[in-house]
Amino acid sequence: MPAELRRTPINGVFELVSQPFVDARGAFLNAFRAQEEAFMGAWGDRGIAQVNLSRSEAVGTIRGLHLQAPPHSEAKLVRCLKGRVWDVAVDLRRDSATYGQWQAIELSPDQGNALMIPEGCAHGFQVLEPSSELLYLHSGAWVPEAETGVRWDDPRLAITWPLAPTELSKRDCALPLLPDTLTPIP
Repeated sequence: MPAELRRTPINGVFELVSQPFVDARGAFLNAFRAQEEAFMGAWGDRGIAQVNLSRSEAVGTIRGLHLQAPPHSEAKLVRCLKGRVWDVAVDLRRDSATYGQWQAIELSPDQGNALMIPEGCAHGFQVLEPSSELLYLHSGAWVPEAETGVRWDDPRLAITWPLAPTELSKRDCALPLLPDTLTPIP
């Protein structure tokens, strides 16, 4: 069954919902099909430069909000392989009508969904179940000098995280507030 493409209020941020094939052996899900209409509508003709896996053990852990600054901007397609996460995209494209707005989607294997985050939008998530794992498809290569982001608790964003944060990296806590975003982090 083809994936369903669900638009969000932020241009270029999509939820992709795939239905697994289930039988007595278990389940099979198409995580990405470049030629399928829903994936083409979200991913377009971007290539895949890298694929990453992330595992977070503690419920309440927050990772993000991360992106790469131009000219090294990248799109991400994020899928939860195990557990549940509250996945967030933040529009940091200064010329966008939705600049500074965020969209959150709960991702889980049971829902068979993924979040498409375009270039210029930051990404972060909060862990809702222990030992949650994410799979990321990236359209661009990682460039350490281009790493940037915005703080998870930026008051201008006012993201309503579903749980109290339990684990945060020092690096994520040192990310800038919104007006200073897009300055690469050393």
